[in-house]
Amino acid sequence: MKLFKKPYFLILALAFFACEDDFLSPVPTSAIAADTFYANETELLNGVINMYDGIQGVNALDNSDSRLNHAIQIEFYVTEMRSDNTRTKSSEGEAAQFENYTLRPTNGIVYDYYRSFYDVLNRANIVLANLGVASEANAPKIEAEAKFVRAYSHFNLVRLFGDIPLADRVIGIADTEIQFARVPKAQVYELIVSDLTTAIASLDNTYKNRASKAAAQALLAKVYLTLGTNYVQAQQLCEAVMGSGFGLQPNFNDVFYTENTNEIIFAIGFVSNPATDSQSFSAEWLNSVGRSSGVNYVTTEAAAALDALGGTRAPFSYRLDPAQPTQRQVAKYFPNGENGGPTGVVFTSNPRAAGNDWIVIRYADVLLMHVEAIMAGNNSTSVQAALDSFELVRLRAGLLGDDDGTITKQELLDERRVELAFENHRLFDLIRLGAAQDVLSAFSAANGYSFNSTDILLPIPQREINLSRGMMQQNPGY
Repeated sequence: MKLFKKPYFLILALAFFACEDDFLSPVPTSAIAADTFYANETELLNGVINMYDGIQGVNALDNSDSRLNHAIQIEFYVTEMRSDNTRTKSSEGEAAQFENYTLRPTNGIVYDYYRSFYDVLNRANIVLANLGVASEANAPKIEAEAKFVRAYSHFNLVRLFGDIPLADRVIGIADTEIQFARVPKAQVYELIVSDLTTAIASLDNTYKNRASKAAAQALLAKVYLTLGTNYVQAQQLCEAVMGSGFGLQPNFNDVFYTENTNEIIFAIGFVSNPATDSQSFSAEWLNSVGRSSGVNYVTTEAAAALDALGGTRAPFSYRLDPAQPTQRQVAKYFPNGENGGPTGVVFTSNPRAAGNDWIVIRYADVLLMHVEAIMAGNNSTSVQAALDSFELVRLRAGLLGDDDGTITKQELLDERRVELAFENHRLFDLIRLGAAQDVLSAFSAANGYSFNSTDILLPIPQREINLSRGMMQQNPGY
């Protein structure tokens, strides 16, 4: 059962991007104002659900209005399509800027993602600002959920944009310095660690489509790995998740075709229909919406890696486009509307109205983070605990475990690539493990693209810079 689909109330608060024309307009008389809505715990819990609705976003294909929050629906543009994993089908509009490293600060998708997650941050901060209406028994759990969402949103933004404005409270329209002042990454990470620590202390593992203790532990482990510090704590956090009853599905395809399994730690929930409130990525990836060009198509390099190293994962990760066999489609998130790959399972309905959940954290990711934590920034490890975790992932794919008693950083990168292909991890993995410059430079040269070291970060949206009246500075290279 999905817990958040379409919000049944409207919270009008001054969002982080409050200087937009929309927010300068009079408040509709039919709306519920945030400063009067939160009168009791029931209303506060509606605000909690609204946080997740913000992460979920709306179907970008059926709601192209730039004022809307598309959030996780468009994340593959800013992650996978800037790695060596995916590309556009035929250099389609703004999307092609991601694959060939020609991003402009005016790119609408970048701005959409930026504003969407600052909207989520605002929703989380509104909940935190109104904790006083919660019961003594429930207030710690509500605080923990809001701080998990705040940490998750900040983590996405700081990895993609570098120094960013810190949204540590509800920000009013007059707080221009806070809205546009980019603080050092270290300060952002300090809040992320604090928020996740609070979340771990008060959450349990009740939910998969909402924050949980295991989700907070896994996310904090990834934060520590990203920082390149606290490897011991990262290992301990992974082991805490590993001891919490999660496990790998026996069949890889079941992770995606059967939702909320024991492998799922945190996923953004969707249901099929209506098209405007479901997810859009299945349609984009399958090029089934009457357009001449699809996006997030699989690169030759990614297909070769899956063929060589993926084992039984390969046929459930990508397929040839039935209409154009020279093209390769992402196959992990077949909607309830596609023939299900080599199994021949037949689904129904429109891929625009697909109900596939978006998996943020799953157990296989935790096992491979466990290996990385034990490796602790070195080029290899022979620690048995790391070998055991690595072997579990490979055995599920029908492959042998490590045959020489040592796991190298390259082997870990390769395994993460084929296990987590097209799940928005590849770019962050390359950066975190120090391989982004070499891998993306080679990929760019082989394909006639123009990657530079400054392309690792996204540009700050030009609209934000303009609104700041010179307060915000652009990232280098843009």
